[in-house]
Amino acid sequence: MFDYLFVTGKLAADSLVSILERMEPDFEYEVAVLNISVAALMDTHWIARHLTNARRCQQVMIPGLCQGDLSVIQDKVGVPVIRGPKDLKDIPIFFGREWVREGYGQYQVKILAEIVEAYHMPWEDILARAEYYHASGADIIDLGCPVEGGFTGVEKVVAGLKERGFIVSLDTFDSETILRADEAGLDMLLSINSRNIDLAPRLHCKVVVIPDSGQGLASLERNIARLEEWGVPYVIDPILNPINFGFTESLRRFYDVRQHHPEAEMLMGLGNLTELTDADTTGVNAVMAGVITELGIDYVLTTEVISWAKGAVRELDLARKLMYYAHKNGILPKHIDDRLITVKDPPHEHYTEAELRHMHQQVRDRNFRIFTDDEQVYVFNNNLFVKGTDPDEIFTRLEVDDSSHAFYLGRELQKAALAVQLGKKYFQEEELRWGYLSESNDR
Repeated sequence: MFDYLFVTGKLAADSLVSILERMEPDFEYEVAVLNISVAALMDTHWIARHLTNARRCQQVMIPGLCQGDLSVIQDKVGVPVIRGPKDLKDIPIFFGREWVREGYGQYQVKILAEIVEAYHMPWEDILARAEYYHASGADIIDLGCPVEGGFTGVEKVVAGLKERGFIVSLDTFDSETILRADEAGLDMLLSINSRNIDLAPRLHCKVVVIPDSGQGLASLERNIARLEEWGVPYVIDPILNPINFGFTESLRRFYDVRQHHPEAEMLMGLGNLTELTDADTTGVNAVMAGVITELGIDYVLTTEVISWAKGAVRELDLARKLMYYAHKNGILPKHIDDRLITVKDPPHEHYTEAELRHMHQQVRDRNFRIFTDDEQVYVFNNNLFVKGTDPDEIFTRLEVDDSSHAFYLGRELQKAALAVQLGKKYFQEEELRWGYLSESNDR
């Protein structure tokens, strides 16, 4: 008995055999070359009609682009059938990845998502934003207040969110706003220091305790001591500073506080990084989720105000699961979940020009095939073999007159050129991969 039967078409057969031989896999296999040029044109019904048996193999793998119900083939050949990757070049990666990860998806840190300037938003907009954040992975909805002054009607907003099952926090120092929100069922207050700490014994909610402005850890310890004396439940936030304004020093602050208070709940706000740095938030959130995991931080506060921070809550949701799993299992956060790789792409292989020219020699029709490597776009049919980096120049050399065909080729060439520019994997007639951005928020 062999382990796998790889099903393919005539055009890709040589490449498949070559890839499998170079892999030197720890399994035995057979290759079934069916009577069709392009494997992607097969569907499961067609394969079931033309694949007579499993050739003594325990499992059948069909190309990833083949559409249809796998059970149609399984019923015919009597063994399990799986879809491989869309591209033959990714077969080594496919077999090198652990597809089932027990316990993946768990996390410790809870996400607070701030609705900035909630104090002057209509109720319908607040509710819509809360639902969006919840769908993105937020555990707590934080209501943003003005720097000075109160939040008119805050008790109605808090009560309305609580009635709909949300956990609610409030970001303000205004005493009247705090008391009205607390009476309405507020879960957490951001923040308490010597400026308003006398309110703490009167509150029912948990409070986030911070240092006094410009006074460092000594003031934070004084505020913590007073809360403990009163028996007020608290979460410690040593405050993360922006880059070039004490960022590194503030990381040390978090570390020191964790050493002095190993059992205390802690919060870290990331807005000073994600909102105040000209960089995509995806990588920032991934790295900071690693720091948060190592320090055992319990809550993380984020926002989605500036354009490049859109999706920050979803990114933190993915990052906290990735980092928790890696930390728990003592492994690197690599080759586990690649959805935070968005602009660029996970590892992949390209066909060499020699392989493409060999494929070109076997083509007998006028349909154009489009491929890319790290530097160029390749287009060929039975008559032409064109390569280059400029989609306009390549298109001109194809001499296409039909308008619908021209539109199709123009779109595909532009997409292929973009893939080369960003180092992404290109599949003809498939959308480029954008990590979690290609997914729906409906989870």
